[in-house]
Amino acid sequence: MILEVAILQVKANQAANFEHDFNIASQYISSIPGYLRHNLQKCIEQPNKYILLVEWNTLEDHTIGFRQSAAYQNWKQLLHHYYDPFPTVEHFESVFQNPL
Repeated sequence: MILEVAILQVKANQAANFEHDFNIASQYISSIPGYLRHNLQKCIEQPNKYILLVEWNTLEDHTIGFRQSAAYQNWKQLLHHYYDPFPTVEHFESVFQNPL
């Protein structure tokens, strides 16, 4: 499993619109083979800052399967104009997990 992490800085006074459009855009990312789940969290201290966590089966499911898809074009059209600056996206793999 690969974890995609993006810190999203949303333009001032656009948080509510962003959250609305993110809800719509979620259908596009979740339609991609290899997608597992995603989670958007809002920062308490900085209300225009979010963290997006997406779990993929493989790195290629994100970098090729999603980013080279028509679904990504819809995602991009709905969301990319909200960001300032444009987010850096990084990928992580687990090296330790505490069994509950």
